[in-house]
Amino acid sequence: MGEYFGEILQKALSRRDTLKLALFGGAGLMVGGFVNSLAKTSQPLSFKTIYPNSEDRITVPEGLDYKVVIRWGDALDNGENLNWDAIYEDGPTDQDIERQKKCFGYNCDFVGFLKTPDGRVLLAVNHEYTNPELMFKDFSAPTPNQSKLMLEAHGLSVVEIKRKSDGSWEYVRNSPYNRRITGSTPIEITGPARGHNLMKTSYDPEGKEVKGTLNNCAAGITPWGTVLTCEENFHSYFAGNRDQLQDDLVKGIHQRYGVPSTRSANYGFHNIDNRFNINQEPNEAFRFGWVVEVDPMDPQSKPKKRTALGRFKHEAAMSVVAPDGRVVVYMGDDERFEYIYKFITKSRFNPNNRQANMDLLDEGELYVAKFNDNLMGEWILIAKAEKNPDGSYRITPNPNLPQEFKDDPALCFINTRGAADALGATKMDRPEDVEWNPVTKSVWAALTNNDRRGTSGNSPIDYANPRANNVMGHIIEIKEDNQNPASLSFSWSIPILCGDPNSFDPNRKLIIYGQFASSDVPAISAPDNFAIDRLGNVWIATDGNPSSSRLRKNDGVYVLNPFTREFKMFLSGAPGCEICGPEFSDDWKTFFCAIQHPGESGWQTRWPYDGTANVPRPSVIAVWRRDGREIFA
Repeated sequence: MGEYFGEILQKALSRRDTLKLALFGGAGLMVGGFVNSLAKTSQPLSFKTIYPNSEDRITVPEGLDYKVVIRWGDALDNGENLNWDAIYEDGPTDQDIERQKKCFGYNCDFVGFLKTPDGRVLLAVNHEYTNPELMFKDFSAPTPNQSKLMLEAHGLSVVEIKRKSDGSWEYVRNSPYNRRITGSTPIEITGPARGHNLMKTSYDPEGKEVKGTLNNCAAGITPWGTVLTCEENFHSYFAGNRDQLQDDLVKGIHQRYGVPSTRSANYGFHNIDNRFNINQEPNEAFRFGWVVEVDPMDPQSKPKKRTALGRFKHEAAMSVVAPDGRVVVYMGDDERFEYIYKFITKSRFNPNNRQANMDLLDEGELYVAKFNDNLMGEWILIAKAEKNPDGSYRITPNPNLPQEFKDDPALCFINTRGAADALGATKMDRPEDVEWNPVTKSVWAALTNNDRRGTSGNSPIDYANPRANNVMGHIIEIKEDNQNPASLSFSWSIPILCGDPNSFDPNRKLIIYGQFASSDVPAISAPDNFAIDRLGNVWIATDGNPSSSRLRKNDGVYVLNPFTREFKMFLSGAPGCEICGPEFSDDWKTFFCAIQHPGESGWQTRWPYDGTANVPRPSVIAVWRRDGREIFA
């Protein structure tokens, strides 16, 4: 395990057994008894594992099938599909840009399964970013029309689907629920940052409405059936010269969030709209980096950026109802050395009145996690936001914050990273998805990788992030006190240190619950998103297996049984893709996921090889068992 693991174990030996064993997966005396009692009744994983590969196809275990449900450019209305081949060869026309507003977007990420009151089935799907080098044959710098098309290919789609007799699914054209929200759709700003000076621009002098949502990565579904779509790497779209900004506060926050970005040249949004040039509109970037609530049940409803949940590079937002009825939202900030957060609503969820829950996320308390070396942790309050009768907000910041946050408490929500820095939260190895497991009554957090951990000038290794040059990533399990999501203290452990069981490098080997995995266990790297099935199994989608520093194999979906501690690979994706949005149908007979950016980073593929298409197309797929049983049966 390397010298640091030896040091950890040596220290642990001098402590009580529960501490010693809990470090590698919660197998201590008290926690271990809980796990072992459940393991007696836990159902083993029945499918035969597959292994990482580089094949130009989707691979699933024996006895299962898959089909594409919807692809980039498929029409959501009764109009024509996007002409992706012509766009690739000749570039987009004005008509193509208009069609993209009505067609399924690019690079699908989160996939959410929802049921309408009248029994229809909907998928809500994020569209994180675009790959111009894959979309356009001749690409060096984007033309105005290429930029306009890419802007409209962002956001999210809501689409009705229906199951066919063979177990597959297809989407329903022109359903009244079908909807596209793009990088130009009007979105309301709500919560404590609404109307703040930093939220005001020349086109929105009141700071209450923004054009579009961008870089929508993962998401979550609330108990009242809305979608919390998350803005992640929003900095990618902004250009300009930060040093020319006159306001030191604006300049400092932009620097903390990486605004502007060299990536902006790939999109060219600043060439078609001045709001993406920070020297023209220095405040526009503050209007991104939020959780956006969308109501799929009402296609006419206006999306809302819920600023009480904080501003950072949101990976996902998973909701759970605490025993007292308050709603807790878990979130990760997906960048190296960033933090894990949670938000606790002020008011309680009303299961009998959906409308009463629609503004729950505008008031509450925002926390950031600190992981201590004694395998305990605490949620540190950043700020509390409460709404006054006149619609303004009363914000109570943590008294330990620097004076600038006390003088302007809304900065707790606009510069959330700065507040977390000041409060001494634990810098993590790129927090991705953070999910509540209703069976284990614990929180699972994916830490995808951090190749800068322990390098000069960066944070050293610690108990919660125990690998220097952590290219493989790991998973942390958080057990809230009294199994209560609203608790402010917790214990934690590391069920998986990702890697290859056959690696000769101990720092790259797969370790499951403190044990080196046997050679017949599939390798995994870069854990990204989770889905939890009804038995409590943890389904893990990856983003990074293809890297030359990791497995050099296609990304995939893996399953961990936390009771029997079995670990298997369920699905292997197309070359160059990332697997996103793991999700189940409500009868657990279908597994959905997104195949994002097939062909990225030079991998050769035209997947999904539909018709005469010359370009790979990001898609959502459905997987099911041929015998019609539950997917994990």
